[in-house]
Amino acid sequence: MKQNLLYLLLFLGVFGFAQNDSAEFEKMVEAERKSASSIQAFVANANTANYDIIYHELRFTVNPEVNFITGKVTSTFKALIAMNSVTFDLNSQLIVSSVKLSGAPLAFVQNANKELVVTLPSTLAVGNSATVVIDYSGVPASGEQAFTQTTHGGTPIIFTLSEPFGARDWWPCKQDLKDKVDSIEVYITCPTPYIGVSNGKLITSVTSLGNTTRHFKHGYPIPAYLISLNVSNYDIYNFQAGLGTTERPFFPINNYLYPEKNTAAVRFAIDKTTPIMNVFEEKFGLYPYRSEQYGHVEFSWGGGMEHTTMSSMGGWSRSLIAHELGHQWFGNKVTCGTWKDIWLNEGLTEYTAGIVVEELDGAAAFVSWKNSKIISITSQTGGAVYLTDAEAENSDRIFSSRLSYNKGSMATHMLRWVMGDANFFQGLRNYLNDTNLAYGYALTGDLKSHLETVHGSSLDEFFDDWIYKQGYPTYAVNAQNWGTGQAKITIGQTQSNSSVTFFEMPLEIRLTGAGGLQYDVVVNNTTNNQQFIVAVPFTVTGVVFDPNKHIISKSNTATLANASFDIAQTVSVYPNPAKDEMHIMMPSTLQLEKIEIYNTLGQLVAKKNSNDFSVSELAAGLHVLKISTSEGVIHKNFIKK
Repeated sequence: MKQNLLYLLLFLGVFGFAQNDSAEFEKMVEAERKSASSIQAFVANANTANYDIIYHELRFTVNPEVNFITGKVTSTFKALIAMNSVTFDLNSQLIVSSVKLSGAPLAFVQNANKELVVTLPSTLAVGNSATVVIDYSGVPASGEQAFTQTTHGGTPIIFTLSEPFGARDWWPCKQDLKDKVDSIEVYITCPTPYIGVSNGKLITSVTSLGNTTRHFKHGYPIPAYLISLNVSNYDIYNFQAGLGTTERPFFPINNYLYPEKNTAAVRFAIDKTTPIMNVFEEKFGLYPYRSEQYGHVEFSWGGGMEHTTMSSMGGWSRSLIAHELGHQWFGNKVTCGTWKDIWLNEGLTEYTAGIVVEELDGAAAFVSWKNSKIISITSQTGGAVYLTDAEAENSDRIFSSRLSYNKGSMATHMLRWVMGDANFFQGLRNYLNDTNLAYGYALTGDLKSHLETVHGSSLDEFFDDWIYKQGYPTYAVNAQNWGTGQAKITIGQTQSNSSVTFFEMPLEIRLTGAGGLQYDVVVNNTTNNQQFIVAVPFTVTGVVFDPNKHIISKSNTATLANASFDIAQTVSVYPNPAKDEMHIMMPSTLQLEKIEIYNTLGQLVAKKNSNDFSVSELAAGLHVLKISTSEGVIHKNFIKK
């Protein structure tokens, strides 16, 4: 949703390009949080659950010099149960003058619950549709700041930001997280030279008698909170995106800028939309609204808001552009079905901004980006990605930059790390293209199911530890040279929060040697103090844990043991006691030269030349194995039964 100039100073600054600092990132998050603050408990109006909203024609008349709106909203809906009345969400501050069906007036009431209840002329049977026309006007409620009348550079402007439940403050709607409008048309009339901007494709622009009316059509399902209204003296800056191929033809990028901000530097920043779009189409599939447009409209909130096809922008950092564009896939095409699942919107989208860093700036910049996320996440010891019921009624928690955005984005990266690139991106594309989810709603379990299908195994433990539970691990890594060409790695783990007993993860360990040599190994850490013997083509002089920042963790240690290599520890004899057959297990780097067997009197009683041999001929009792190897001689005791 709204990301802001946060990252451009953070993850790029180290490498000499502009980035966002954390303060500006928080402005972006605040833009997404702001409309949720006081009505968060309003999750869905039960009185609107009896119908499916199909279509809205929205005709708005506004003057950006005046905080006022006049509207005519035509709404088509289908009955899910037999209906004698239909209810819309509408703040009582807006006054309805008439409601009509087929030109005939209908009785209606506006109540204290911020509802418009319309009495139908007869019972509407299940499966049947009806269309009502609502005329209203008034000063929009200001509590949620969903409808703002202000100025920019001394010029009046009106803009909206309705997430999650502010739409009712400026038009009669159904604003739950269950029912998207199948399609909308928006007509905005305002005094010339002001122009209106909304979602979808611009169909017509007509100027008459000192007013301009612009008609937009959006033919994709859209929730009420993503419908937007913007009116001011915008400059228009347009270009095209796409590869110009049959599969990826050109389509318009339409940008509406404050005239005082329409500079070469701003246009240069906006031009970055094209390579970002190319990255996203390659990773996630074609832009979901190609048949209409994409674009940006400037508004006076910090950060941005991902209104479908037309993101509202308070700045022009590359990371903000990437975040809002990423939302067109994650949040708009597929929308979280509850606020408990907000990471499906914000965590996945914030990760798309990270992918832009990776693809356009390189691996080192991406590591820096991930590290900035890890620092934020681990600044506190608790907190889960997925919200509890109580947390889902707290807007500050829903739009937590640390958890919903940063931990959600890093958990997404860790899924990629566990699954591998091919399976991970295929799983995301399958999720976005699922006909039951595309242009609709999804829950965390829906994403998990698609990822598991391509992964080929369960992700239960990952989601349990990293999505549903709290905290992060701290690792203690110890490496030791273990004979020629080998190292022993021991990994200990503690947890910051008691909700998780152990974080099972593949871990990347970097072993270094003289002259700048380095060798990265990946081990699957499933138990505490687990040991691994790994091949390494040089003598190890140093060890680094998670050099590419794949894991959320903090206060890790990585040490190289100084103890001399003890070859005897690497060789085992079994079974012991033995009756018939005996086996010797040793590292592959050791070469067996010979085996001599002595009794307790020191007498040589047998010679062997392989790792597997018979002892059936020996007398019962204690014996000593003298094992000669390429690394020296080892003595082992065993008992012959």
